[in-house]
Amino acid sequence: MANRVVVTGLGAITPLGVGVTPTWRNLLAGKSGLISTTTLPDYESGGWAQIPSKVIGKVPEGSINDYKWQSQDHFDKSEARRLALFTQYGMVASKEALEDAKLHNLEGIDKRRFGVAVGSGIGSFHDVYENSTQFSQSGYKRVQPLFIPKLLTNMAAGNISIKYGLQGPLHAVSTACATGLHAIGDAYNFIKNDYADVMICGGTESSIHPLALAGFARARSVVTDFNDDPQAASRPFDGSRNGFVLSEGCGIVILERLDHALNRGVKPDEIYAEIKGYGLSGDAHHITAPMETGEGAYLSMKMAVDRSAISPEQVGYVNAHATSTVIGDRAENNAILRLFGDKATGVAVSSTKSSIGHLLGAAGAVESIFTIKAVKDSEIPPTLNLDTAGGHKDDKADNFSHFDYVAKVSKKKELDYALCNSFGFGGVNSTLCFGKFRT
Repeated sequence: MANRVVVTGLGAITPLGVGVTPTWRNLLAGKSGLISTTTLPDYESGGWAQIPSKVIGKVPEGSINDYKWQSQDHFDKSEARRLALFTQYGMVASKEALEDAKLHNLEGIDKRRFGVAVGSGIGSFHDVYENSTQFSQSGYKRVQPLFIPKLLTNMAAGNISIKYGLQGPLHAVSTACATGLHAIGDAYNFIKNDYADVMICGGTESSIHPLALAGFARARSVVTDFNDDPQAASRPFDGSRNGFVLSEGCGIVILERLDHALNRGVKPDEIYAEIKGYGLSGDAHHITAPMETGEGAYLSMKMAVDRSAISPEQVGYVNAHATSTVIGDRAENNAILRLFGDKATGVAVSSTKSSIGHLLGAAGAVESIFTIKAVKDSEIPPTLNLDTAGGHKDDKADNFSHFDYVAKVSKKKELDYALCNSFGFGGVNSTLCFGKFRT
């Protein structure tokens, strides 16, 4: 029988808190992790003030006792200096996920069959900026010796592997905003194809930097209409959506071959979900804009459903990539409508980016955790700030009349299967299908 792949552990760091429990609790409560850059201590000196977009999703700073972030809670000063922030996020979320899976001591585990697939869309933006500036201003000797090892997108995966002595597949995806979902999908395939028994997988990102926000603002990708009301800025599917909110964080998932998990004592009711199928495609259209028909997104979702050996009407929930951009949300909505056809009525579709913004390379991993939790807990997180679905002047109103977008308030719903979508610059698309675990 083909290997069945299940989820046995979760770890997360998001603008809603450090840890899966506070993040999920705040998400279901309809809270927002979005803030204004005007509240940052370096708002004037750091260059934020000149950028027209003023809203970001930042991991809250403070003590871990308050579910907030400070490096000294997790690393000594020497270690913290060696590790870029995106790598720190990956290591801390991995520790949480391993403890959740009861794998923290790794006793009796064959580390040659235990791998890591953790990616990042950008890597250490801060180190690129700081070392470029130092080199320009002061020359060669001001470049940090660890500059290259800190910035590389595979360094989160590498450091996780080294910390736990894991000698299985070591893999780092970098596919823009589809990174986290691709990392989980690739890890799933490693287990399905018998390269590994267990995988730590996901995505991590720490690109809250004025140059990053400036770049997205110049590309007219980020929101500018809600600077005075940051918690209202991310509005997936809404008529007044205006652009995405740049955010940061990390999502880590432990995937495991089912018989391996059961043999080491994991109880069936401790398994979060099963991965049933993985789909991926390319738009072959434009480097930043999707086809308005959503063709690439449709192909990705259809592949995930087909490879799950289910029919679309068995899917009860779609955690949409929907970033709050005008064209992107419309294209994805068109793709979902095409997939479900006349079975669309009653399907729940929500975008959790309304609460946490867009975590770039970490988005798909964190949103996979939300999808997994929705399947396990039978509760769907809301789409905040949704006043008028499809109300933009160029939206076709009828195309937005078929789904339950779970507007503003979470809802209880039993789910057998759920999809999670992630799409990225370059025209890259990915979808995972999660199913309720049944023996």
